[in-house]
Amino acid sequence: QVQLVESGGGLVQPGESLRLSCAASGFTFSAYAMRWYRQAPGKERELVATITGAGGSTNYADSVKGRFTTSRDNAKNTMYLQMNSLTPGDSAVYYCQVFAKNWWGQGTQVTVSS
Repeated sequence: QVQLVESGGGLVQPGESLRLSCAASGFTFSAYAMRWYRQAPGKERELVATITGAGGSTNYADSVKGRFTTSRDNAKNTMYLQMNSLTPGDSAVYYCQVFAKNWWGQGTQVTVSS
């Protein structure tokens, strides 16, 4: 069956970095564009980044542009989100999604606090 498993979240201080991973299984990973979303308590889920199936094109929310980078390794069926210069405003549960199928992972918590 389809599985999306996020990992790499944690507690970091402002200005630090984290790299999230989304490990996929149960489908042809390279065939699908993927997305990262995040949701903070009391807020709507926000689209953070999109990457095409081959990884050749990416898009980012204005709030993370220049700080976050998404990539994928189709040989490993894994997508990544490199997050730099983190701020408390980046604290949220981060989810990966198969865009065309609306399949979701369980999320990983990122907390940025001093």
